Amino acid sequence: MKLFIDTANTEEIVITENMGIICGVTTNPTLLSREGHNPREMACKIADIVNGPVSYEAVSTDADGIVREGKEIAAIATNMVVKVAMTSEGLKAIKRLSELGIKTNATLIFNENQALLAARAGATYVSIFIGRLVDRGVDAIGITRNIRMIFDTNDIEAEIIAASIRNTEQVTQCALAGAHIATVPYRVLTEMVEHPLTTAGIEKFMEDWKKVSEK
Repeated sequence: MKLFIDTANTEEIVITENMGIICGVTTNPTLLSREGHNPREMACKIADIVNGPVSYEAVSTDADGIVREGKEIAAIATNMVVKVAMTSEGLKAIKRLSELGIKTNATLIFNENQALLAARAGATYVSIFIGRLVDRGVDAIGITRNIRMIFDTNDIEAEIIAASIRNTEQVTQCALAGAHIATVPYRVLTEMVEHPLTTAGIEKFMEDWKKVSEK
């Protein structure tokens, strides 16, 4: 399973890119607004930092508007991906953008049928919102597993992104369920690095090395 970072903070992106753990970036209007900069300028900077896909959301609600925005987003850099909300108008836009060779990320997906429709419309990625489903007591991991089974059974090329990740355990469960990608906040990515036994082991090694080096 590939890992994307879910952020618009360039410092977080640089850190994780330098660690070699991320393959792309996802953003949304909320994340971009937190940074206090021009959103399109931010997208350009982010696209320069990473070689992988950078998802940037179209905010229009009608197909014509989404397609217009999508063309503008795609023009920012060759690795830009247009995020499109899962609606009837969104599906129309995904189809049209796909025909133009523009990659799309169908977002705000919450069940198998929505994922199937988005994929059939031509979406490059389908983003299922794990954390929001879990908040409502829904088996998000089971839905992810079902979507992967549907895609594999029907030779669907769209990749499944596990989004709205809240903790490290959800990353593990999404990997086991067959998600192609998890897009993960910086906080959770850093938590994945750490383990108390690793910390204790390093401390013990350093103590022992100090004893040897002082002889």
